Amino acid sequence: MRTVFITGAGRGIGLELATQYLQDNWRVIATARDASLALKTLQAAWPDQLRVVLLDVTDWPAVAALGQTLSAERIDLVINNAGYYGGNRQELGHTDVETWLNTLAIDTIAPVKVVEALLPRLSADAKIASLSSKMGSIADNHSGAAYHYRSAKAGLNAAMKSLALDLGKRHTVLVFHPGWVQTDMGGPGALVSPEESVAGIRRVIHQATPGDSGRFYNYDGSPLPW
Repeated sequence: MRTVFITGAGRGIGLELATQYLQDNWRVIATARDASLALKTLQAAWPDQLRVVLLDVTDWPAVAALGQTLSAERIDLVINNAGYYGGNRQELGHTDVETWLNTLAIDTIAPVKVVEALLPRLSADAKIASLSSKMGSIADNHSGAAYHYRSAKAGLNAAMKSLALDLGKRHTVLVFHPGWVQTDMGGPGALVSPEESVAGIRRVIHQATPGDSGRFYNYDGSPLPW
C-alpha cells in the first residue's frame, strides 16, 4: 500500500485529496491545524488507512521534527496543499506587512521546509506536488493587485523549480493550479468542484515521469506559463 502525505487536509481541496486517495486504497497521512469534523468523520470511516497529524505548517520546530515524528513511515507522495489567500485588501496602497509575511510563510516557505523535513522518509520514486495558482504566474498576470498572494505563489513556483533541479531524477516535482474551486476560499460561485479538481490533479501526478519534473500544470494537465 502506497502512502501520501497531505498538508491542509482539514477541509476543501486537502480533504478531497485525502478522500480520493483513501478510496483508491492509499494510506493517507493528513495534516491540519485542527482536526475538523469532516476529517474526524473520515478517520472514523478509514481507521486503518488514515493517520491525522495536527500541524501548523508555520510552526517551524514542528515541521523540522516531521522526519522524526514519521520515522516509521515510507512516503510515496507529498502534496503541499495548505495555503492562505492573504486577506481581502491586497491592492496597491493597502498592503499589510504582517499579513504579507504570513502569506509568504504559509504559501512559499512552508512547502520547502516540509519537503526538507520529509526527504529521509521518501521512497526511491516518490513524487512531490505543490498547489500553487495561476495568480502566481508572472506571464499570466493581466490585472495586477493581489500583492500578498501573487508574490507568495510566484515564490512557491520559483522554489519548486529549484527543488526539481536540485533533486534531479530522484524525485518528480510538480506544481499545480487547481482551478477556481468551490471551497471556502474559492466561494460557491467558483467554476470547478473539488472532486473534479482533485481527480485531474491525481491523474497528472500518476502519469508524470521524471522528465515532467519542474513543470507547472493546470488541474486538467494543460501546461501553464511561469
